[in-house]
Amino acid sequence: MSEKKESSITSLISAFARAYHTEHDEPLIFNDFVSRKLITSEEFATISENMIRGIHFFHPDADHQFRGDSNQILKWITQVQLSPITLARSAYSEQVMLQEAALGVKQMIVLGAGMDTFAFRHPELGDELDIFEVDLPSEQQLKKERLRQAELVIPRNLHFVPMDFTREMIRTDSWSSLFRDVRTMFTLLGVSYYLPKEDLCRLIHHAFAPLPAGSSIVFDYADEHLFQEKGKYNRVENMVKMATMGGEPMLSCFTYEDMEHLLEKAGLLIYEHLSPEEVQERYFSQRTDDLSAFETIHFIHAVKK
Repeated sequence: MSEKKESSITSLISAFARAYHTEHDEPLIFNDFVSRKLITSEEFATISENMIRGIHFFHPDADHQFRGDSNQILKWITQVQLSPITLARSAYSEQVMLQEAALGVKQMIVLGAGMDTFAFRHPELGDELDIFEVDLPSEQQLKKERLRQAELVIPRNLHFVPMDFTREMIRTDSWSSLFRDVRTMFTLLGVSYYLPKEDLCRLIHHAFAPLPAGSSIVFDYADEHLFQEKGKYNRVENMVKMATMGGEPMLSCFTYEDMEHLLEKAGLLIYEHLSPEEVQERYFSQRTDDLSAFETIHFIHAVKK
């Protein structure tokens, strides 16, 4: 499968998960009311059908439990496997972004933005905050096409930076010239798993080198149990298998001490850390459906000293 096709599928499935949640679940963990506009009806149907057809991979006893009810099958797969990480990390990232904007951050850099919709859902920040979405050229081309089809006007404060940042950011000259030297917040969601540890370390170091103290980053990472933990309904094991089958295997997991050391080398301190248990308590504790925090997945907000 081509790079363009693969990356597009990944971002579309994430957008699908957010859109499905907004339309079908309550209470909402994360209300992404724009994401549905970025997916065609055909894609929405195709992703749904593929999930339903794959039910026996996720739930071997599905015939007995669901008796062929496709709506129930789709809800179960989405709530158990597809949505929990995306919803919780989006909710956490957005909470930090809004806090940082209120505290005077002038620049947000969304690494691996995909179908991110923050700028469209927060027009009130248009005069206060520059938002840079950094992603592969093919990914950004797809997104711009979808924005045109949805007749969504690109806000003046939203800037697209077409770049394979996992490679380009290592060259500090080309990277730092793109942005202002002001207090900045980065988000790096759904990326750390797929990078060798050294690359993640270099990426964070080079991203923050030209920036002032108080700049920060929010990201998610998998802990040291990633490759042993099966998880509820084997969903952690399934996630690892699916990544490998999709040609983008998960490479890295970290102890808390690993992450503390990596960030310290880049001049950052951990401001907040959420373990899976804390993610569960914050975002899923009152639920009566199948949504729950994903095992092994942690969130971090780290700040430059």
